[in-house]
Amino acid sequence: MNKDYLKIENLICGYDNFYLDSLNFGIRKGDFAGIIGPNGSGKTTLFKAITGELKIKKGIITLNENILTQLSIREKARNIALVTQQTDPVDISVEDYVLMGRMPYRSDFQFFETKEDFEIAEKYMRLTDVFRFKDKLMNQLSGGERQLAGIARALAQEPQLLLLDEPTSQLDISHQIHVLNLVQDLNIKMGLTVLMIIHDLNLASEYCDFLLLMNEGKLWKKGTPVEVLDYRTIEDVYKTVVFTQENPLSKKPAIFLVSNKIIAQSKKHE
Repeated sequence: MNKDYLKIENLICGYDNFYLDSLNFGIRKGDFAGIIGPNGSGKTTLFKAITGELKIKKGIITLNENILTQLSIREKARNIALVTQQTDPVDISVEDYVLMGRMPYRSDFQFFETKEDFEIAEKYMRLTDVFRFKDKLMNQLSGGERQLAGIARALAQEPQLLLLDEPTSQLDISHQIHVLNLVQDLNIKMGLTVLMIIHDLNLASEYCDFLLLMNEGKLWKKGTPVEVLDYRTIEDVYKTVVFTQENPLSKKPAIFLVSNKIIAQSKKHE
C-alpha cells in the first residue's frame, strides 16, 4: 500500500474569526488532487498552512515524511512550488521571470545564474510553450500566457509538489483547458504531485483523480470525483439545486446548474 506523500494530521490554524478544524487527509505521490468548496470554506487557508505563510496552531504537515515546519525556506522551495490565481504583469522579461524559480538553488554569494539554470529555464519555457515569448516583458503577455509563464517558473524550482491556487479563474475556456491539459500531462509523464484549488466543479471532476470537499473549515468529504460529486452532497454544501450526469467519455460526473425559473416551471408540472 502506497504511503501518503503529503500528510495533514489534526491541523488547526487560521485567523481570529476563522479556523480550520482538525483536518486529516493525505495524498499519494503522483496524485492529481483537487480542493473544492464554497467561498470561505478554508481552501486558501489550507494552502497558506502548507507553504508556511500561516502559522500552525496545532497538528502536523509532512511531505515525504519530512515535517514541513522543520525545513528551511530554501528546502521548502526546492520541494513545493505555488502558482497563484493570477500571475502579476511585472516589468521583466519572461526568461528572467522563469529564472526566478532557480533562486532556491543558488549558493551563498551567488549573484548570477549558471548555465544549468538557463538550461532548466529553457526546458520548462519550451514545455509550457512560452519560450517564444522569452524576450518579451511579462506585462506584454495575455492573462493566459502569463499564467503559463507562472507555471514555467514554478516548474523551474523542480518541485515534488505543485500547488495551484485557482489557476484558471481568470482565463477563458480555451486557456483553461490548455493550462489544465498541461498540468495533467506533467502529472502523468513526470509523476508530479499536484494539489489544486478550483471552483469549477466540472473542471475538478474531469481533471482531478481525487477530491477534497471543504466546508466551514472542515473536510466535508473526500474521494474520487464519482464519490464526492453526487447531487445530494453538492446541494447540501453549496445550497443550490444541481443535476448530475455521467460524462459518456470520461465516466466522471458532469454537473448542471438549475435556475429558479426552471425549478418553478418544474413544480408547476408536478
